[in-house]
Amino acid sequence: VVPVILRALTYDEKRGACSVGSNVRDAACYVCWAFARAYDPAELIPFINQISSALVIAAVFDRDVNCRRAASAAFQENVGRQGTFPHGIDILTAADYFAVGNRVNCYLTISVYIAGFPEYTQPMIDHLVNMKINHWDGVIRELATKALHNLTPRAPDYMANVVLPRLLPLSVGTDLHTRHGAILACAEITHALCKLAEENNRSVTYYFNEKSLEGLKQIHQELCSRQLYRGLGGELMRPAVCTLIEKLSLSKMPFRGDPIIGGWQWLINDSLRSLPSVSSGAQQHVKESAVSALAALCNEYYINEQGEADPALQDELVTQYVSELQNTEKMIRCGFSRALGALPRSLLKGRLQQVLEGLRKVTLISPADVSFAESRRDALIAIAKVCQTVGVKGEGSQEEYVCRDNVAQIYAMLLNGVTDYTTDSRGDVGGWVREAAMTSLMEVTLLLVQAETELIDANVCKQIMCWLAQQSAEKIDKFRAHAGSVFLTLLHFDHPPVPHIPHREELEKIFPRSEKETLNWNAASEAFPRITQLLGLPAYQYYVLLGLSVSVGGLTETTLRYSAQSLFDYMKKIQNDSSAMESFCKTLLKVFEDNLRNDRVSVPLLTMLDQMLANSCFDIFTTQENHPFSVKLFTLCKEEIKRSKDIRKLRSSIGVFCGLIQFQGDMREKVLFQLFLLLCHPFPVIRKTTASQVYEMLITYSDVVDPAVMDEVMAILSDTNW
Repeated sequence: VVPVILRALTYDEKRGACSVGSNVRDAACYVCWAFARAYDPAELIPFINQISSALVIAAVFDRDVNCRRAASAAFQENVGRQGTFPHGIDILTAADYFAVGNRVNCYLTISVYIAGFPEYTQPMIDHLVNMKINHWDGVIRELATKALHNLTPRAPDYMANVVLPRLLPLSVGTDLHTRHGAILACAEITHALCKLAEENNRSVTYYFNEKSLEGLKQIHQELCSRQLYRGLGGELMRPAVCTLIEKLSLSKMPFRGDPIIGGWQWLINDSLRSLPSVSSGAQQHVKESAVSALAALCNEYYINEQGEADPALQDELVTQYVSELQNTEKMIRCGFSRALGALPRSLLKGRLQQVLEGLRKVTLISPADVSFAESRRDALIAIAKVCQTVGVKGEGSQEEYVCRDNVAQIYAMLLNGVTDYTTDSRGDVGGWVREAAMTSLMEVTLLLVQAETELIDANVCKQIMCWLAQQSAEKIDKFRAHAGSVFLTLLHFDHPPVPHIPHREELEKIFPRSEKETLNWNAASEAFPRITQLLGLPAYQYYVLLGLSVSVGGLTETTLRYSAQSLFDYMKKIQNDSSAMESFCKTLLKVFEDNLRNDRVSVPLLTMLDQMLANSCFDIFTTQENHPFSVKLFTLCKEEIKRSKDIRKLRSSIGVFCGLIQFQGDMREKVLFQLFLLLCHPFPVIRKTTASQVYEMLITYSDVVDPAVMDEVMAILSDTNW
């Protein structure tokens, strides 16, 4: 029975896109559990090692959580009843029911602990090599190779002399999944062996014979000659070989000057160029693998002992990459932007302006590439990476450092990204660009603060904090949370503090340091009551109001509720302070004026004004005849809806006009005239909405109409079929 059970514990059969083995493996664990209860310990002694290894492997390396837990329970039963399982109690405490619930933890942590017991080391490694690197699920293959990396120090000689020679032929074999797993496994094991050799002060190639080194070099050439980088299989092969290149470079393999380096460079460039033909799900992975491989390759093989790069190679690489930034394909721009961001300092030295200018062009929005949000995002990320790589030197050359001459240009590029509100069929894609711009602004600012604080201009710092405050008040939770966290990072940074932050003391009171970690920016109920307090600080008022108007007039119920409530609470607080009210209204009108006909802001702004008028936020002005605020607001509303066919905008404006009726003076006639025009609007829905809102308005403000004709007016409004 035992041989059958051992086979059943690893049984896995693929049917279509999924597997049908988990119930068999679960049943096999149950049989092992039953063995512990059925047989005398003496009878099971000949099979103990096989059963214990198989159960440990199932408990740690099975794909399904219920099988891992079943194996752990069966192992526990055997340890308790048989008492003959090697190191049973130690393993049980490490791999209990809860610990095996997390698959990554099982593969990368628990497995290393259990492999420390010699009885289990080899069976675990053999299982990964035989059963898991060719698994149908890509996630399991990748986890298995990382597990092999972690297990290498437990049996380095076995890995080098047995496992690696077995994997090398598989890495150029015919089966796609096996080939993918074997290449990644070769990369991980090689890296682990080299790290081990370095720690023991041995040469990097101590564990490798000539055949293994040649085999590692041959992988790329073999795949290339068999054209295995093409098509769907190429989507697995490209990132796998890029990972191999990265790990061999990090391992400092002695391949400097070898023709294979040119082949590897070709693969990285070709992978970045062929991104548009890769399926959308794999694009990000291929891009990141190629960029990581490039960074490691350049650091190891293109820089000599003096830290200098070959000028001809630098010229070719940088010029080629910068020219690709103007490609008409979005993903190619993304790939080469990130590639420039990954280059080491010696390759950027003397070429900084050329690289920054190339990236600047990618960040600009032109009619041809409005929807290229991803390439703008990646260019902004790359700008910050380049700045971090070259470092800061105030009086240095602008071709080599972030310095006095180019810091303004760098900030201009990044601040431009915060204003990207592009939308397409996927929604607010500009949000990705804004998020990247905020992160990059933070990284560059902290870099300058720690190196040379005087390079940060007071005006730029004010702009950054104001933009972040605006983003912290906007409607999308994810971007609001990101902006809030960047805002607080800059505010609370202490080594040394960021200079020129407007109203620093007041901000420290609104956002105490003790609450930096606990404040949940994602929750509208926590974020908006804090953000609306910034309306009282002159420097931030305009920007926070601009952000709030999009939230208060938005469509998301929770955001709308808490943002509106916070705004009304603030308005109540300043109701009796005429100078604060004057300042607030002036800013509100300026926001409206600056965003006239910009539907992203003006439509929600009208909705917000409608709510504010309905909530009596401007009662202080209603007693004065023809107050300038109401006159200006009326003019702007009239201008906003002129020739408009946007139903949402027209509906919001009806509410604003009805609210404006509460102001005294000639205003009333003008407002009523505007409402009568809307009653005659070509769109039936607008006529109907106007009639019902005017009806409600007359009930609320009964002094608007002469009582003698009131009944007739109400009858016309309610009885007519508008």
